Amino acid sequence: MIHNIIRAGLSALVLSVVSLPACAGELIMVAGIPLDFMLFALTLLGVALFHNYTLYVGLTGMVTITLYKLIFTGFKWGDGFSGLALHFQHEWVILANLFCLLMGFALLSRHFEKSHVPAILPKYLPEDWKGGFVMLVMVFVLSSFLDNIAAALIGGAMAHQLFKAKVHVGFLAAIVAASNAGGSGSVVGDTTTTMMWIDGISPISVFDAYVAAVPALCITAYFGAKQQHAYSPIIKYVHESTKVDKARVGIVALILIFAITANVVINVKFNELADYFPFIGVAVWLAILLSIPVRRPDWEVMPETFKGSIFLLSLVTCASMMPVEKLPTASAVAALTLGFVSAVFDNIPLTALALKQGGYDWGFLAYAVGFGGSMIWFGSSAGVALSNMYPEAKSVGNWLRHGWHVTLAYVVGFAILYFTLGWHPDTGHKAPAAMQTQSAPQQLVAPAAAK
Repeated sequence: MIHNIIRAGLSALVLSVVSLPACAGELIMVAGIPLDFMLFALTLLGVALFHNYTLYVGLTGMVTITLYKLIFTGFKWGDGFSGLALHFQHEWVILANLFCLLMGFALLSRHFEKSHVPAILPKYLPEDWKGGFVMLVMVFVLSSFLDNIAAALIGGAMAHQLFKAKVHVGFLAAIVAASNAGGSGSVVGDTTTTMMWIDGISPISVFDAYVAAVPALCITAYFGAKQQHAYSPIIKYVHESTKVDKARVGIVALILIFAITANVVINVKFNELADYFPFIGVAVWLAILLSIPVRRPDWEVMPETFKGSIFLLSLVTCASMMPVEKLPTASAVAALTLGFVSAVFDNIPLTALALKQGGYDWGFLAYAVGFGGSMIWFGSSAGVALSNMYPEAKSVGNWLRHGWHVTLAYVVGFAILYFTLGWHPDTGHKAPAAMQTQSAPQQLVAPAAAK
């Protein structure tokens, strides 16, 4: 029944698109809004309404938008199939890296869970709701130097053990928020902040994001931990015979070391190569393959992880085809708005556009695009990865209803950052060469910024 409704609705959508007259390269506007955005909004609405069929909705939306771009507006890099080919030539590395990370970190989280480290944590964590709170702080700290996907999945594995596999959706939202908040102020903690560093933004400017991220963490961790304690309290009993599998801990460390090394060495030292090959994703899988003789990976999680990964890639692909070539004039309000936009749009192209435009306070932007995606489960790769582990989280309604504290935390954190440090736009970034030369002694520039 549901399949027939989705099929009929999307067939009508395609027919309505094909019936519209337009010339290639021209945007079709409806009430002043490009039809591209409406098609993407309908796809997201389908995800919200049919959360048990998200893969089908995501793929159908991607196909519909692709056909629309082929027939009517063309792509950023050209019209027709040549434009489509050039589009994927520019996007395939991001998509491949994301796919490899989602699949690889699912195996990492299983190694971590089977290491029994989560099983012995209860005797080191506080009792009642404070145990969940401290666990979320741990996720925040991990994400400051790890990929936020890995931090979220490690948090999910810990929660599975600590709460007898009964994890509240509000606590799952808090895990995603903690992982995204932890990476927002570190140039090695998130892809978007690494992009800023590579582009010449001072790591100190990005670090300002923690002024917002720390209070945001406290808010969402408090309410999330309270929700979890009421739903399923922490387990304090640990069997005396439980031993840590040091080999699996070593495998987790190996995978993370390979990922961090590839991220730093390739994106910082040889960033010109990063657009041509998915080095980070390949590095993760190289570590996994090298570890097979030591411990067998849990390949059984791959089919479900694959479906979740393809769903996320379909949404990222849709977002990459949106006509967002121009952002509003850089301001505190614009940065705040981008945080909400980041809940449905991929934050990587948003960050790239902001860097190209210039004039932002980069601490504000890092916090907004980093933490903003936590407000909806598919708004960040960390959320999608964790939802693969906990399918009950794949509901926009449940996420917004039970994870309401994430939106509150985002707004409060942004306000604290604004009223404590104030808005200080980097007017020299992307300015003419003469102006950059004059201001260079006052800036701390990343080593790879000199291109």
